[in-house]
Amino acid sequence: MAQHAESDRSGKSAGATRAQVVGIVAGVVRWIGLLITLILVVHVLLTVGSANPDNGITSFFADWAEPLALGFKDLFTPSDPKLLVLVNYGIAALFWLIVSSVLARIIRRFA
Repeated sequence: MAQHAESDRSGKSAGATRAQVVGIVAGVVRWIGLLITLILVVHVLLTVGSANPDNGITSFFADWAEPLALGFKDLFTPSDPKLLVLVNYGIAALFWLIVSSVLARIIRRFA
């Protein structure tokens, strides 16, 4: 009888630990998505706001935003370069925001 009670406690403890780890992983996924979104949005704001492209901050965000935009960076090709960045990188930011949110929910639900 005592052995049964002990296995129940260890099962509950393992379940609580698993839930805690899953919550942490889902939170990390969500924060990574938010960070990527932030980088893309700052790049859009700096570009649309005509920030100096030779400035270190501007080039930092441009360098990081480039690979994070994935296939969206040339999805639309308007003639205005500011509009191009606004639309394409804006869509990429929405993509990352939605995907990270959905992925975090999936992790919480199925793990």
